[in-house]
Amino acid sequence: MILYSFPISQHSRRVVSLLEQAGIEYEVRVVDLAKGEHMSPAYLSVNPNHQVPTLVDGDIVIHESNAILRYLCLKFGLEDWYPGDLILRAGVEQWLDWTQCQQSPAVVGIVFNRVFMGEAGDQTAIAKGLEQMKSLNRILEEALEGKQYLVGSKPTIADLALASNIFHLGFANELPVSPNIQSWYDRISQLHGFQKSLPPR
Repeated sequence: MILYSFPISQHSRRVVSLLEQAGIEYEVRVVDLAKGEHMSPAYLSVNPNHQVPTLVDGDIVIHESNAILRYLCLKFGLEDWYPGDLILRAGVEQWLDWTQCQQSPAVVGIVFNRVFMGEAGDQTAIAKGLEQMKSLNRILEEALEGKQYLVGSKPTIADLALASNIFHLGFANELPVSPNIQSWYDRISQLHGFQKSLPPR
């Protein structure tokens, strides 16, 4: 099993978190986005979307990070991370989609433009992302009231996906400061898999 990834990518980190937490053997092939390796003919033959991560498992090639998380859970029977119970599964699916469709665009707008683009960053995109995060953080803070994790009594792949985005906001010094989010994030941050996914300091 081969994972094409880049340690700065939050989408790569969420997959690494699960692989490490579950003790699944895999080979890492780093695709250095900073050097443009994701646009190389060699990598485009693996992932024509020129993004990371990509998982290659024999003849199976999967590009999207949340799809990879689901695949790994189903293949290895990781029901704690992807519950079979319909109600719990629906909650996990909801938060995976919320993370990708609602939160991720705001996170990318802030971090990419403020941190990686520097002075050339789009200030309008940063301002829009910051404004979006205000309402998104309110939603998340309320959803975590009285709860240890997003869904049920154990962490799931939804927590790993969301936590990878929250960590990413730290690059721009925009970590949420509300108590429920902080408490939840502290719990996820203690997971061995999450810690193993973090980029070198």
